[in-house]
Amino acid sequence: MKMKRTVAGAMSLTLLMPTAAMAADHEEQAMDPAMTGATPASDLRADLDYLLSEHFALAVETMQKTYDDAPDAQVTEDALYQNSKDMLPAIESVYGEEGAAEFDRIFTSHNDYTDDIVEAAKSGDEEARADAEEEVEEFVVEFSTFLAGATEGNLPQEAAEEAIRDHEMDVLDTFDSYVAGDYEAAYTSYREGFAHMFDISKALSGAIVTQMPEQFENTSVDTPAANLRSTLNQLASEHFALATLGMQKGVNQSDDYDFVTWAEDQNTADFSAAVASVYGEEAGDQFATLWQPDHIDAQGDLVAAELEGDEEARTMALENIDMFTTDLGAFLGTATEENLPTEAAQESFACMKTSACYI
Repeated sequence: MKMKRTVAGAMSLTLLMPTAAMAADHEEQAMDPAMTGATPASDLRADLDYLLSEHFALAVETMQKTYDDAPDAQVTEDALYQNSKDMLPAIESVYGEEGAAEFDRIFTSHNDYTDDIVEAAKSGDEEARADAEEEVEEFVVEFSTFLAGATEGNLPQEAAEEAIRDHEMDVLDTFDSYVAGDYEAAYTSYREGFAHMFDISKALSGAIVTQMPEQFENTSVDTPAANLRSTLNQLASEHFALATLGMQKGVNQSDDYDFVTWAEDQNTADFSAAVASVYGEEAGDQFATLWQPDHIDAQGDLVAAELEGDEEARTMALENIDMFTTDLGAFLGTATEENLPTEAAQESFACMKTSACYI
């Protein structure tokens, strides 16, 4: 099973090298996939990281945009349903066509409740809200039962039910805080909910690998390398989700714009700490220095340029992002001793500009 390889994947696999070097010779660890995190088990975990975190981000955005009657609300909802369909090849590769079909029936249909929750909020209909919450609880029980059966109890039904219910509450808490105008609570909940998806992907991938060890070459989802890989997947994907959402909020001059950028700043601090955990505090500080002014700040400059119709300012902001991709690629190339080649890193990070393409 192969899903799309992301910038986060490239970073995680190469940043692992110094950690492994603490326990083994550099040449030996370069030959051992388990030392770099590139194992069948960690690949499964990474695939689920990507799919489940995207589901959370799109669910929250769909509810916000539908509530606000945003012109792209339907497109965002379509992306949410497509995410569910994108999960099917992964499920089918493990549980066959019948298992994938049952997953599709249960999981895809639960996206419908987002519209029900939003409509209840817009109308103030408490009875409709209660009905929608009942639908959510029915999904929690049915889906957790499916997962427990599919994994032959390696993911116990009670544990699955608790994890899925917590996820649904993360989405609802984020939306309810947004509707109430408590944006700090909304984006605190957003970050917690986004991170929670990576706990779910670890538990689910671990259950599948335990159930079918030979299919995953007897490798583990829970190793230092796999954990660092997942951490970087989480940080990079959360950054992209917050960056694109924040720039949209900025252009629309939404009331919660400052709080999305606040959440993005929290993500930057966590990202720098992750780099520091591998390369030391000085490298973490250097990463933050590169990440903030010519990348994060440039996004704000792009928003301001769009609002003011200032093409010169827009060009300057894009040039700063170009400089950032060059400098960050060089930093990572040096830090990883070219296990992530500088040129390859620079080419990969150039895609970060696409988050601004809509304006």
